[in-house]
Amino acid sequence: MRFSDQFLDEIRQRLSITQVVGEHVLWDKRKSQPAKGDMWACCPFHGEKSPSFHADDRRGIYHCFGCGVSGDHFRFLTEKAGMSFPEAVEKLAGMAGVPMPARDERQEKREAERKSLIDVMELATKYFEAALQHNIGARARGYLFERGVSAQSQTRFRIGFAPDSRNGLKEHLAQNGVSAQDMIDTGLVASRDNDPLTYDRFRNRVMFPIMDFRGRVIAFGGRALSADVPAKYLNSPETELFHKRQTLYNGQTARQAARDGSSVVVVEGYLDVIAAVAAGFEGTVAPLGTALTEEHLQLLWRMSPDPILCFDGDKAGLKAAERAADIVMPHLKPGFTVRIATLPEGQDPDDLIKAQGRGAFADVLDRARSLSDVIWSMETGGLVPETPEARAALQVRLRERANSIQDSSVRFHYAQAFDEKLRAFLAPVRQNRFEPRGGQQRYGQSGAYGFPGRGTPRLVVSDTLRNSRLLKPGNMATATPREATIILSLVNHPALVDDKFENLAALDFETPVAQKVMSEILSLVVRHHDISADDLKAALGVRGHGPALEQMRDVLNRQGVWQIGAEIALMDAQIGLSHALALHNKKVQLNKELKAAEAALGEDPSEETFERLRDIKNQITTVDGTEALIEGFGSLSGRATRSF
Repeated sequence: MRFSDQFLDEIRQRLSITQVVGEHVLWDKRKSQPAKGDMWACCPFHGEKSPSFHADDRRGIYHCFGCGVSGDHFRFLTEKAGMSFPEAVEKLAGMAGVPMPARDERQEKREAERKSLIDVMELATKYFEAALQHNIGARARGYLFERGVSAQSQTRFRIGFAPDSRNGLKEHLAQNGVSAQDMIDTGLVASRDNDPLTYDRFRNRVMFPIMDFRGRVIAFGGRALSADVPAKYLNSPETELFHKRQTLYNGQTARQAARDGSSVVVVEGYLDVIAAVAAGFEGTVAPLGTALTEEHLQLLWRMSPDPILCFDGDKAGLKAAERAADIVMPHLKPGFTVRIATLPEGQDPDDLIKAQGRGAFADVLDRARSLSDVIWSMETGGLVPETPEARAALQVRLRERANSIQDSSVRFHYAQAFDEKLRAFLAPVRQNRFEPRGGQQRYGQSGAYGFPGRGTPRLVVSDTLRNSRLLKPGNMATATPREATIILSLVNHPALVDDKFENLAALDFETPVAQKVMSEILSLVVRHHDISADDLKAALGVRGHGPALEQMRDVLNRQGVWQIGAEIALMDAQIGLSHALALHNKKVQLNKELKAAEAALGEDPSEETFERLRDIKNQITTVDGTEALIEGFGSLSGRATRSF
């Protein structure tokens, strides 16, 4: 049913977001301010120990600074409680005391017809269940026994049997007042061209009822007991009730299990689901006669932010995994992904659980890989490309993969992750950068001065250069002053990110701490274009970067760098950031030249190459000590002096 904006707004106005969310979380008393409708809690969408989930009554929204989920009253119930949108509206309208709008006559008629068809499907289900327990169902019971489906599982999944009769079900339904049209509309009977007489669609098959997310039977899947039939498995056709692209076998049970903390696992068939559920994996589901679709993905994400897709280890399974990855990639969003598990070759979950027990399947799920790792393996196959052209082709393929993601922040992080993997993957294996303790490299020794088969040029620089600050690893836990200047300028003036996003995304920081903070800043600003400085600081603090930012402030305060402050005029902050970026990029370029000069010194230990190395070192020192000489810089912020 379609609801008007005015009706939905009235519910939002009468019902606070904290009241809706409060039924599912425990508020943090130290951080929350109930009088202001400003509440914090541990996120109900992902596990965490410190509260990063925020609900704001004034704005009527919730947002998690940890996993990125956000939304309003209705979205919370659809994503957390797994309700459909109409179900969420009906529940919230009741809580708010707002009467539901009257349906029009056509809608009422359609709902009545659907209810009638649901009743027909229930009649058919009971018919199949009774047939399975009757003498006529002996062979079907034998098949289920051979497949290890217990009587308890048969009852739980309402498994039945369709007798080998053209009209058995048809006559049973007619005797219970079901019209011929309703039999056709539910897909329970079929007909051939040029033959007006209908007949039972399912004959001599073990019957698996397919239910919607409200537990109502809407379709059937039938497994043939005869070997000479065209289709071993036969599903109901698309009907008013059943749309296979929007249905998951065992979906209702899995949705409840996911709320209780179980993993959501996607397998291929009915018997795989039944075996997994019997082994304790309550969140197991299967698509119905089709590969994973975009609609299935959205259903799965309503249950869990990271469902596990389980595939066979053979070629067909790997192909299915590739197809699933292609479907999932464009729809990735912050906090929502999939993991991929691969079974031993030649086994499905049903086989594995029966042969090796619950632990073997649990181990397969525990070893499920992230989607980014699977994509990487698919593109590389574990082999390093030998030629520059092949390496370039790999880089292009990975970039195309990342660019297929619609969400800009996830796209940025995938591109960054692939670039990092690519650099590590293609980097040549080097010996230790510094000489071992107690060892001494001599002229003419193996490895010195580029003799064939020798060590790296880094081992042959002079003692003075080797002992200098230039070649020693710095304190990688602390950002450099220039990195701190760039980061704090952005933290205090988030508006600067949009102007220089491409340059910032391409920055190559020296220290891991600076690289991580920068990635978080870009991700947050991409998702929240109008984020304030205070909100950005709070979000970074929740993600564990508070101490690093405080350390950066201390370093710059001691050095008298003032233009990173929150009170500084935006124009001055922009000028200071531009200058810092220019100097940073200059130093990065010089460091690349330094590496080339070191390699040249190893090949040609002449005075000329050593002078080149010393000249680059001097330029780096000059860049490290450069101050801003921009006329009038700081005047907008009331500064009479020039500074960097």
